[in-house]
Amino acid sequence: MSTPGVEGTETASSATDDLSVNSFAGDVWVNFKRWNLKAVRNPFVLVVSLVQPVIFLVLFTEVFGNVAGRAVEGALGPGVTYESYLVPAIAVQVSLAAAVTSGVGLVNDVENGMFEKVLVSPMNRTAVFIGKTAAELFRIAVQIAIILGLGVVLGAEVQTGLAGALGIVGVGVLFSLWFVAFSNSLAVITRDQESTIIGGNLLQFPLLFLSSAFLPLGALPNWIQTFARVNPVTYGVDAARSLMLDRDVMTVSVIETETFGGTLDGVVPGVAVLAGLGLLLGGVAVVLLSRATSADVR
Repeated sequence: MSTPGVEGTETASSATDDLSVNSFAGDVWVNFKRWNLKAVRNPFVLVVSLVQPVIFLVLFTEVFGNVAGRAVEGALGPGVTYESYLVPAIAVQVSLAAAVTSGVGLVNDVENGMFEKVLVSPMNRTAVFIGKTAAELFRIAVQIAIILGLGVVLGAEVQTGLAGALGIVGVGVLFSLWFVAFSNSLAVITRDQESTIIGGNLLQFPLLFLSSAFLPLGALPNWIQTFARVNPVTYGVDAARSLMLDRDVMTVSVIETETFGGTLDGVVPGVAVLAGLGLLLGGVAVVLLSRATSADVR
C-alpha cells in the first residue's frame, strides 16, 4: 500500500517525465525553455524592441498630443484623451517590434549551427516552431503589460478595468502571431540576418502609419484610408482600442456584426481577422520549417 505523499510525488514526477521524453508536448516545452533562457542571457534585444515603442508613446503624447487630441475628440467625442487613444496602438507596435526579432533569433541559430542540430534531431518540427513562438509570445505579453502601465502613468485610462487590460494584452499577442510567422518564414528563406531585419522593418513602419494607429481614419488622406481597410494593424489597434475605451470603435471591418452589442462588436471582428491571418502565415512557417533540411543551412 502506498502513502498519499508517495503517490503525490510519483504523480508530479510522472508529469515532469512526460515533458522530458521525446513527445510533442516535451518538444514544445524544451524549445519554450531554451528560447526564454536565450532571451534572458541576451537582454539587449528585449530592451531595444521595447525602447522604440516607449519613445513613440512619450513623444507622440507630448509633442502631438494637442493637435492629435482635437482630431480624436472630433471623431470620438469629448472625454477621450489622446493618451487613451494612443496606448492600444503602442501595444500593437510592441508586438510588431518584438516579432521582428523572432526571425533574427532563428538566423542566429542557423549561423551558429544550432538549427542544423535541431533539424537532424528527433524533435517534431511543428513542436519546435510552437515552442519558439510560445516563448516569444510570453515575452511580448510582458512588454505590452509594461506599456499599459506606463500609459496609465501618463494619463491613459482603461475603461474596462483589469479584464480589459488583459484583453488588450491578448489582442496584442494574437496580433503578433502573424508577424512572428512572417519573420520566421523570412529567416528560413533568406538565412541571412540583415535580410530578415530589413524585411521586417521595411513593413513595420508603413503598416503602422498607414492605419488608424495614430490618428482617426477620417483625418487621413483617402488613399491611406483605402490601404487601412486591408491593413492588419487597423484591425489589431481598433480591437484593442475598443477594449481601452469600452465602446465599438472598429473603423473598418470585413466582418460586420452587431450580435454582442457595444464593445465586443469592435473586438470580435478584429480578433477573427487576426486569428485567420495568424493561422494562415503560421501554417506557411511550419511548412517551410518542415521542408528545411540540414543541407539547406550549411
